[in-house]
Amino acid sequence: MGRTIAVTNQKGGVGKTTTAINLAACLTEANKKVLIVDADPQGNTTSGLGLEKNNLDATIYQLLLGEIEIKELIMDTCVEGLNILPSNMNLAGAEIELVGREKREYILKEQLAVVKNDFDFIVIDCPPSLNTITVNALTAADTVLVPIQCEYFALEGLEQLLYTINLVKQRLNPALELEGVVFTMYDARTNLSLEVVEEVKKSLGDSVYRTIIPRNVRLGEAPSHGLPITLYDSKSKGAESYRLLAEEVMEKEWE
Repeated sequence: MGRTIAVTNQKGGVGKTTTAINLAACLTEANKKVLIVDADPQGNTTSGLGLEKNNLDATIYQLLLGEIEIKELIMDTCVEGLNILPSNMNLAGAEIELVGREKREYILKEQLAVVKNDFDFIVIDCPPSLNTITVNALTAADTVLVPIQCEYFALEGLEQLLYTINLVKQRLNPALELEGVVFTMYDARTNLSLEVVEEVKKSLGDSVYRTIIPRNVRLGEAPSHGLPITLYDSKSKGAESYRLLAEEVMEKEWE
């Protein structure tokens, strides 16, 4: 059975979507069967993998409302072998539509259960906030991968996020585990980056990935071309870093 990984951070601008896209692409490159779920109304994962998000007939929004079957919604991306459940701004309306719905936190989990055995990994790109969609993603996930930027305020945000993960674990998903923390936008020239890394390692130890994603111009350019870094610039530092991260993810064994 495949592993479902929620990529989340309540703080925006930390490389969350970049990590979801490129981790999924690198896992696919390693011959794993991968489904990426765009659970963010901004739809950046959808457009970042070559789909025209505003021209879609159906998205994860219809899936959550029970208007479409999951197998009808799975689409191909620009990466051969990587499938997606796409999203766009319509998803923002799901928050209101699901109010009062019984067991609304479990909708995504129940839908993904239908196809979970078809994939080695399911990667969920969560919204940069704590809302019904994020809770759905955390309830559906086996593990949580947290990208954090190497800056001081990242530490504050991490504490809040770990509290949220524990809350979901206690109340909705007892099997949920922390996949790991990955540092993004690392700038070796600044002392602060180094201090943040050391501080997080002190408190989380083995939960911190060895791989650190550097600040990389090519990584920033790739989404505007609708490509993951592996297709946009396969030899860049960004591509190499995400391949190393994918290797670490594959090495981890979960019950």
